[in-house]
Amino acid sequence: MPYWARFRWVAAMTALAALASARALDKAQALDMPSPFVQEVLVKSILVTLNDAVAADNFTVLHAKISKPFREQFPPEKLRTVFKDLIDKHAVFDAVVASPVVADEDAKIDEQGVLRLKGHFDTAPKKVKYQLGFIPSDGAWKLSGVTIDIE
Repeated sequence: MPYWARFRWVAAMTALAALASARALDKAQALDMPSPFVQEVLVKSILVTLNDAVAADNFTVLHAKISKPFREQFPPEKLRTVFKDLIDKHAVFDAVVASPVVADEDAKIDEQGVLRLKGHFDTAPKKVKYQLGFIPSDGAWKLSGVTIDIE
């Protein structure tokens, strides 16, 4: 299978950030399930920010958008290392902006308080699949883990 046919990114920090966030999360910080519209905004915002970070080889803005525990564990330089293969392969997936989100599973907030969103975009020539985790951080849902497949 050619290198461009499938990119798989499993950010190992998902478990670490979720664990750290679960400890830091108190009932005052808990957020309600966001509406489908807000879920779409969360997904597209993060994926476009990641796309831009890869294209510019600059992870400062992505770093600013992630949850506090994730920011503390993964400074921009470490995020760059995590997504190095996407940079090297010049992965582009900004077409998600104009495409509808197709949910592969219902959104849920798990027992650790992590909002789990899993789905894909039927973009051409490559389909973009994602699994994202968000936690309450700074009063909003912020990224705590990411898996992206571009096939």
